Amino acid sequence: MTTEETTDTRGVRLSAGDVELTVAPGNGCRVGSLRIGGTELLRQGPRFGSFPMVPWCGRVEQGQFRNGGRLHHLPVNAPPHAIHGTGRDVAWRTADVGTAAAAFTYDLADPWPYSGRVTQAFQLAPDSLTTIMSVETEGDSFPAQVGWHPWFLRDLGDGGAGVELSFQAEWQEERGDNHLPTGHRIEPRPGPWDDCFGMPGGVDVTLTWPGRLELKVTSRTEWVVVYDEQAEAVCVEPQSGPPNGLNTLPRLVTPIDPLELSMTWSWRRLG
Repeated sequence: MTTEETTDTRGVRLSAGDVELTVAPGNGCRVGSLRIGGTELLRQGPRFGSFPMVPWCGRVEQGQFRNGGRLHHLPVNAPPHAIHGTGRDVAWRTADVGTAAAAFTYDLADPWPYSGRVTQAFQLAPDSLTTIMSVETEGDSFPAQVGWHPWFLRDLGDGGAGVELSFQAEWQEERGDNHLPTGHRIEPRPGPWDDCFGMPGGVDVTLTWPGRLELKVTSRTEWVVVYDEQAEAVCVEPQSGPPNGLNTLPRLVTPIDPLELSMTWSWRRLG
């Protein structure tokens, strides 16, 4: 691998067998494309690819959270809430690049009120993609979350049937009229969903394009948001805590305890 510390606005391409991955460090370190045997799996155009959610996931109520006695205000970009972190809005530095692996970093800065560093690393194989994201503090401890927001194509464009979702959750977070969890856990309900589910044994969700491809999304975290209310794409979003977790279930990043989470997409061809 080569090592650098530069801001890269171009796409970084990785490959393994007939699988190609493109990461855009200059566009929030988003995965812009995943092609398996020439077939694109991620939506293109607006709301495309798969972006990192950091240093929080989903909505933060009223764009406010506390760390001890201090109240902090975040940009309200999904009124009346703040949504999906700030990492997707900044350019990341390319740290390491190889044929099938790469790593990227950025330094936390305004509007996030604490200093620290975020790292995201990708490892591509002919049958899988593993992504690891971490948050370290450079001073004070603070609550944070990490996660991923992919836009998987519902239709692969080859005339086949649309994607099918399959998963077993122990609970569903009841969603209030404000789109935030109410704090009550309920039995999982049928979709369509814009909802957070609990999987204490680890996230395990299967997407199947019948007769063509099966893709599993797995992670050791117990939290996943499933969003399938749009016609073109579905989202399976592993994350280190629930929506509004900065307030309801804060996980502190300390000088001796960084936050780290991994996610794997693994696939097999059908038919």
